[in-house]
Amino acid sequence: MTSNSNSTTNAPRTALVVGASGITGSALVDRLSKDGWEVLALSRRAVTSGTVRGIAADLRDPASLRAALAEERPTHVFFTAWQRQATEAENIAVNGAMVRDLLAALDDAPVEHVALVTGLKHYLGPFEAYAAGEMPDTPFREESERLDTPNFYYAQEDELFAAAARQQFTWSVHRSHTVIGHAVGNAMNMGLTIAVQATIAKHLGVPFVFPGSAAQWNGLTDMTDAGVLAEQMVWASTESAGRNEAFNIVNGDIFRWRWMWPRLAEMLGVPAEQVVGFDGQARPLEEQMAQLEQHWPAIAAEHGLVEADISRLASWWHTDADLGREMEVVTDMGKSRAAGFLSFRRTDQAFADLFARYRADRLIP
Repeated sequence: MTSNSNSTTNAPRTALVVGASGITGSALVDRLSKDGWEVLALSRRAVTSGTVRGIAADLRDPASLRAALAEERPTHVFFTAWQRQATEAENIAVNGAMVRDLLAALDDAPVEHVALVTGLKHYLGPFEAYAAGEMPDTPFREESERLDTPNFYYAQEDELFAAAARQQFTWSVHRSHTVIGHAVGNAMNMGLTIAVQATIAKHLGVPFVFPGSAAQWNGLTDMTDAGVLAEQMVWASTESAGRNEAFNIVNGDIFRWRWMWPRLAEMLGVPAEQVVGFDGQARPLEEQMAQLEQHWPAIAAEHGLVEADISRLASWWHTDADLGREMEVVTDMGKSRAAGFLSFRRTDQAFADLFARYRADRLIP
């Protein structure tokens, strides 16, 4: 990475990664550590490893944040956390407050830049009004106006903008599509969810069924590798072209699920005769797996896997939401390309590398 173009060029950089145990947070910790940053990893349970120092704090408890961060001096903050609530009004209240309280707890720290991860619900709308109203045309572009509906991503952005004005730091927003990466216990983990589905299908000899809609099976789409997202966040935090801007972030390739699904099956060792695509209607994983997930503890025991609790591995609901959309979802990357961010990743290779890592960690056979 190139050096920060602030007046403190070559000065030590300390990154605070918020949500460090998640898919994006884990990728950021890896990226920053490799680049020689001092890394503070904030999560509910502090995990210190090598040059990474863990900090335990509750993002919903302002006093906890104040106490945990009182002596910390981060120069850059990477905010990757959110907590799903029952309604969008609660999502806004809780997730907006987490950004506000975290940044308020750093009001005396020498923060230069804060990078915030959001996502394509910026363009699609929140879960309870998902793709329901008038949306911008695809491919989604950053200059699109906000939708006329409450959205916790907008609330998070507004808290970021207010703190930036008050505390005099620069900011960036990173709008990812479905993120695949390495994490366990994450609520939005399509890569591991599909790997678990395939493992159960192979073990029981039942069909490996695409759960989504005709629009997703046949239409163009894209995805975000957590490593590419981490690269963009670090780039925007250290390059003048990335300051005070919102960027889409996807891998750079496009595909159709009717092309990808059999390739994922092959990667995961599912026999071709068990692979089933879209056939007339969506077949959500929450329904498909309701009577099958009970077999996971036996599968884990048979193969010596390290996690027998399937709820820490598979997030059926989130994969159903992504693959059940009734519209094409494609994302434009022109803005950050023009600004100098040129990283690219083939999505099929990202899946292959992820599955290999899960096997190495004994999460799947």
